[in-house]
Amino acid sequence: MSGHSVDLDKLRVALRRMSRGDLLVVAERAIEVVPRAKLRALIGDRIRLDPPAEGMRRAAPLLDDVRKFHAASLRGEYYEGFNVNSQNFREKSEGTEAFIAEFDRLVGKCVRAATKAPRAPVREAFELLFALLRRLDEDPDSVVFFADEAGSWQVGVDWRAVLPAYFRCLADGAPAEEYASEVDRAIKDFANYERPKLLAAARQVGNAEQKAALRRPAARERRR
Repeated sequence: MSGHSVDLDKLRVALRRMSRGDLLVVAERAIEVVPRAKLRALIGDRIRLDPPAEGMRRAAPLLDDVRKFHAASLRGEYYEGFNVNSQNFREKSEGTEAFIAEFDRLVGKCVRAATKAPRAPVREAFELLFALLRRLDEDPDSVVFFADEAGSWQVGVDWRAVLPAYFRCLADGAPAEEYASEVDRAIKDFANYERPKLLAAARQVGNAEQKAALRRPAARERRR
């Protein structure tokens, strides 16, 4: 059997059982990977597909997209609450689901962009997205509505893929102490349970000075 083979019958069953929010994430990912010429065959009978407006034919640069999303999120454009009860407290509003799907789309683009130069704009894009997650942990109602326990964990980020890509961008130009400090901060804030593996990923992409700084956690703690 080919390593790329998929049991389509089981896939269809799994898709039918997925929540609206998860299906929205899948749809966003599909738009990114399906050739533009195939989109009409995919969804043209369900959604009206208009051509791009004049002057909008070029895709916006990644950093511009992330800045727009960041600003819209802080303006509360994704905030949508509902009356919570014992039956619906695990549900998410459509606004929250849209936020999660758009976050997933953008962070995925950041991961892919991290393999190419220039990396400074990609680093800034990552850090704007991380700032939104930190805001969710500090003051979630200023961004989106969670009926159940709020926090960045609800967004479902794959940190084993995202943080190594971020470290690659960070390593490309950050002074050694800044590199070590930001690596430590990102791991601590989002994926401390994966610290050994993520530190190994950070060491792999860092230069000699950055690697040396990563070995000085006690010194970094004294500076805080």
